[in-house]
Amino acid sequence: FGQANERRKMLRASASASSRPGMIAAVRALCAQTLPHDSALQVRHASRSILQDRAQSWNRGFSFSSGLEAAGRKNGRRAQQRHHSTFASLPERQKCVVVDSAKCPVLSAQSLVVVADQVLPQVADGDVLIEVAYAGVNAPDLMQRQGKYPAPKGHSSILGLEVSGVVVAVGSKTSRVQVGDTVCALTPGGGYAQYCTAPEGSCLPLPAGLSLREAAAVPETFFTVWRNVFMTAGLKADETLLVHGGAGGIGSTAIQLAKAVGASVITTAGSDEKCAFCRELGADLAINYQTQDFVAEVKAKLGKGRGVDVLLDMVGGDYFQRNLQIMGTGGRHVSIAFRKGSSVTVDLLPLLLRRLTLSGSTLRHQSAAYKMEIADQLKEHVWPMLASGAVKPRVDREYALEEAGRAHADLEQGRVKGKVVLAVPRVA
Repeated sequence: FGQANERRKMLRASASASSRPGMIAAVRALCAQTLPHDSALQVRHASRSILQDRAQSWNRGFSFSSGLEAAGRKNGRRAQQRHHSTFASLPERQKCVVVDSAKCPVLSAQSLVVVADQVLPQVADGDVLIEVAYAGVNAPDLMQRQGKYPAPKGHSSILGLEVSGVVVAVGSKTSRVQVGDTVCALTPGGGYAQYCTAPEGSCLPLPAGLSLREAAAVPETFFTVWRNVFMTAGLKADETLLVHGGAGGIGSTAIQLAKAVGASVITTAGSDEKCAFCRELGADLAINYQTQDFVAEVKAKLGKGRGVDVLLDMVGGDYFQRNLQIMGTGGRHVSIAFRKGSSVTVDLLPLLLRRLTLSGSTLRHQSAAYKMEIADQLKEHVWPMLASGAVKPRVDREYALEEAGRAHADLEQGRVKGKVVLAVPRVA
């Protein structure tokens, strides 16, 4: 039961020669067993997908519809047209987390409440619908709750940018993902819910060896780090990366990926405990910014005339000028957030003297095609690292969907090392 795909193959093989009553009995026996949240969900949906294959030949008993194909002939070739495919028995309503400004006008973590009458999202042609097992909690969620980071136009206003779960419906123009697939996905919003849509190009299969719980902590941070540190800044082996906030979701991911490609890593964190956590992840130097000057520490570490090659910054404010002081010749500075503010007074002379490059990005508003490009690179380069255990998402805390407010409070108060996820209850 730990590996749903292996179970799926075994059941499918046995199903090929079994009778309908025998198959029903086998599935019922599987689903009747007491399993952890992860395993139960995967087995339940693995069983569903097997039944889909045979549903059309059965007159009654299971109301699942498999992907329908209309075949025709064009230029001597068989042309296939794919239609919307879905489980027939989806509920009409779902639970989700909403921001209740009437309950909490200041929009603190206490403003998050669960409602049970939300309509399921519509599935666009290029999207899939996921029954959510876990949803990751990230800093942009906090900003959206506060009204500072609205959802892109036309997308769900529900919080949540990453999920793991099982695909239960696909749009008419999808080709990479099928109903019954177990995936983790980057979403434009809507993750704090029992059902969530995502572009199919932003969906990835669960990395081998990872649970649904762990997989929910992958998309937002891994997409962000890969896009900025590797695709944009081009970090290479034998170079040095400095990432601020090394104990957070982004930082813990950046440390591991940089070390996995052979780079050196310097990081900052807000306590000795968090610095120790960063060193455990592989950081060569972890600086407590509460008690140490990171500029002085970096210069002492690298020596006179040397600096960092890539700097990933989510702080901004007065850090910006200090960052420039420790950049090496040809260094690449990438900004992805501005926790201390985006307006700065800065001396740009170092850009000319050391040929520095400044760049920045947000991920949420990028096109579906660009996110699919990132996903493809992750699958090629990073999924093998996850499968081998060289890189691993660090889930520090798990809360129930109803406890989303506690998860936000933990992030805001700096109590987290790594990631926080929400366990989403299955629909009865």
